Amino acid sequence: MLADMSTSNAPEVAGAPRCLGIGDVAARTGLSVDTLRFYEREGLFVSPVRRDGSGRRVYTENDVSWLEFCLRMRASGMPLTTIREYVDLVRQGPGNEQDRLAVLHAHEQHVRAQLRELHACLDLITHKVRVYEEHLGAGTAGSLWSSAPTNR
Repeated sequence: MLADMSTSNAPEVAGAPRCLGIGDVAARTGLSVDTLRFYEREGLFVSPVRRDGSGRRVYTENDVSWLEFCLRMRASGMPLTTIREYVDLVRQGPGNEQDRLAVLHAHEQHVRAQLRELHACLDLITHKVRVYEEHLGAGTAGSLWSSAPTNR
């Protein structure tokens, strides 16, 4: 998990969850302030982002956890439209867990396909590394490059 940043200028209320300002959330998540605003406009938060008396955004730890989930989904290739679909289902509350599961299953399959492709790429790279190491060790590296394609 990301480190806790305790530099919030957002007000704290005794007994209430810790509140974070937009700069704090940007620092913790690595997102820019503009991206956080974009995520809010796009409806990617489960709950509306609250505002303080001055109209500044006030985030909770739950908001940050949700953003971290969204970031993992984005990093794994889930489109914003699919994240929004999932958010909409979560917002609806209990009763649609099968639908949520279907969204996650579909993305899981997508990620598994990506992993298979990456493993194939890694296998090729590993093979090429072995070929170069063997030729460098044998002093025959000069034969690795020619203008004609080979299976090396």
